[in-house]
Amino acid sequence: MEVKKRSTPILPWMRSPVDVNQFEACALNLVPCLDPRLTVLIIDFFQVRLEVALDKMGFSSLFPVQVAVWQETIGPGAFERDLCINSPTGSGKTLAYALPIVQKLSTRSVKCLRALVVLPTRDLALQEGLTCWFLVRLVQVKEVFAAIAPAVGLSVGLAVGQSSIADEISELIKRPKLEAGICYDPEDVTCELQSSVDILVATPGRLMDHINSTKGFTLEHLCYLVVDETDRLLREAYQSWLPTVLQLTQSNEESLFPLANSFLSSTFGSLKTIRRCGVERGFKGKPHPRLVKMVLSATLTQDPSKLAQLNLHHPLLMTTGKRRYQLPEKLESYKLICESNLRPLYLVALLQELGEEKCIVFTSSTESTHRLCTLLNLFGDLGIKIKEYSGLQRQSRRSKTLKSFREGKVQVLVSSDAMTRGMDVQGVRNVINYDIPAYIKTYIHRAGRTARAGQAGRCFTLLHKYEVKRFKKMLQKADNESVPHYSVPSSSIESLRAAYNSALGKLKETVESEASRKRKFGSKFSKLSRTKPTD
Repeated sequence: MEVKKRSTPILPWMRSPVDVNQFEACALNLVPCLDPRLTVLIIDFFQVRLEVALDKMGFSSLFPVQVAVWQETIGPGAFERDLCINSPTGSGKTLAYALPIVQKLSTRSVKCLRALVVLPTRDLALQEGLTCWFLVRLVQVKEVFAAIAPAVGLSVGLAVGQSSIADEISELIKRPKLEAGICYDPEDVTCELQSSVDILVATPGRLMDHINSTKGFTLEHLCYLVVDETDRLLREAYQSWLPTVLQLTQSNEESLFPLANSFLSSTFGSLKTIRRCGVERGFKGKPHPRLVKMVLSATLTQDPSKLAQLNLHHPLLMTTGKRRYQLPEKLESYKLICESNLRPLYLVALLQELGEEKCIVFTSSTESTHRLCTLLNLFGDLGIKIKEYSGLQRQSRRSKTLKSFREGKVQVLVSSDAMTRGMDVQGVRNVINYDIPAYIKTYIHRAGRTARAGQAGRCFTLLHKYEVKRFKKMLQKADNESVPHYSVPSSSIESLRAAYNSALGKLKETVESEASRKRKFGSKFSKLSRTKPTD
């Protein structure tokens, strides 16, 4: 008897999403209500990020997802509903939420923390080999805000576990100037602590550190909460930050966090954000003014139990088309069928055809990444620079590799899924799946490293014959019914056989040498541990 798979019920508000594809790109000078101080900076921002010359109707326009979000957040009925944005990687989601938040805060008269953007924690990044992705993605989000916020007098801060908390506190909290020779009451000094930032980009762990320990840090005045990479942040082990933030932005008398609450009245003197419970405009039993939430992902969860944690207010789902999984509009997908045990040969032949175009090759694990990159570099002079990018390397080395890749000194990166999410490297023309991804989500995030911001890109997947059926079924979930076959000349494969056999022999020696070094290091470390004196 066949057991039917239990389906997850879809929430009513997710059944009728707003299709952002129905919106057209809009020239910046035609965007309604856009502060003219922001227009020039946005053009400059695109010019730097895309590394192309702008023309009058080129990248001086907002993309469809940015136009759709702008219309829901600016003007009559602004931010009446919380927004859930499910849009492909590279479609412009970061600027889509940064721009309206900066615009709305541009009229503020007193500096205090009013917008919070939360991204996946470093611990999660470490578990999945994404440490460098985590750091780069956070910096990228901050850069987007920092590119436009100063034009309207706003400042942006970053709170991550990568730097010392003392350094962060000095950047986030403004302390009063004390005159030498005068004795001050510590309580009076604490009363004058002020936020140095209007917008904060943070990880959950470091955010909790500041909430619990940093004097003068408060969420009392928070107006906007952005949850980026929502599906990762709602995983069970990383939820404690969310109820804390929601509790601290409830009506003032309901706080469960005495340390934070004790500074609410004293820290900002007469400045007070009064949140009260009311019944107007659908706010029965909820604080008003409310905390506006924007949640985003390229693969937004549909699980009601996870979404319920966000306590969304009349949520509006914005997506690209009816399908949950969406590929970039200008992405071309290809499959390349390989003969058994000759996959590396097909990869080398493909890389030679692609020439010096920037390319990322994805494998299924960090170990596979290391071995494949080692093998490719043992082929001899292929005319292209190939580097490894994986969790097996030190972060300093990964950062150096990524810098060289951005600058074009390295043409090919061989990576595990450390680069599948969020990371924006301009000019990546091709993505190659050396190992077929296990899930459609992984395929989408891998493919999303190219065809970004309206640019064209290609994604090649190397397959054995027995994998073709599974690959086709997987891509049907993204409404991709047919993937063209890509072939490399058989003469190219044959011409590489001798070099391949030689490289395999060298790879075996290299792997054995590395294993020997590891054993010696492990033995030495073990002896040191045994001889270490006890207290």
